Amino acid sequence: MFTAVDEIKRHLKLIAAYFQYNLSAVMEYRTSFLVQVFGMVLNNASFIFFWKVVYARIPLIAGYSFEDVMFLWALVSASFGVAHILFGNCSSLSRIIIQGELDSYLLQPKDVYVNVICSRTIVSAWGDLGYGIVLYLLTFGFSPGRLVLFIGFVLLGGLLFASVKFAAETLTFYVGSASTIGRTISEFMLSFSIYPEGIFGQGVRWMMYSLVPAGFLAFLPYRIYSSFSAKHLLLLLVVDLLYVVAGYMFFRAGLRRYESVNLVVTRV
Repeated sequence: MFTAVDEIKRHLKLIAAYFQYNLSAVMEYRTSFLVQVFGMVLNNASFIFFWKVVYARIPLIAGYSFEDVMFLWALVSASFGVAHILFGNCSSLSRIIIQGELDSYLLQPKDVYVNVICSRTIVSAWGDLGYGIVLYLLTFGFSPGRLVLFIGFVLLGGLLFASVKFAAETLTFYVGSASTIGRTISEFMLSFSIYPEGIFGQGVRWMMYSLVPAGFLAFLPYRIYSSFSAKHLLLLLVVDLLYVVAGYMFFRAGLRRYESVNLVVTRV
């Protein structure tokens, strides 16, 4: 009988296998890969100049310095990259369901959730990941302990972002195409998390720590990084785990609904 630890190991092995396969696939077209990565880096880098101009006139914005905002950009960009490198289908579930592609996953002896979300990678996301790491190193330098903490935040952020985006797309089981909802949630998470937290009102902040968890993607990690707190770190780990588990259970519930509908159609 499999234990919970065995299940986690199986899922990690599946994620690693898909990562290796997807990486080898994209590297067959190295020129295209490098062009997309470099293009994404240039696109992201343009915002550095924007913030340089702003902070040349205003030394602090809602208590955030230029370096603080660069930390947010580095973290969010790298997290977005991890989410779409490891979990490339987090933005495609609605299309997969509507086009009937989910049936092929149901026939495979693997966990459907992990199988679907990991079976694709987004090439340009490597540019987001590389940009985030380079921006962090240029801003804060190389300190092994601090870098490990930052990379930990990146991995947690990627997992959180992918889980929330996939959960939004899971609404397709219930309301039809939810691709627009998924894009909106994604844009909200990105838009809220790359600006100083203090510029947002209380109502928006409440949303940033619930429906659109930009606060746990960027602002809580920023506070932990700025002034380390084991209590806050534990909170971040627990909250991220809750979002992942809730997203998984939401998908499984929707999947039962999908299988039931397909069964009725088959019988007819």
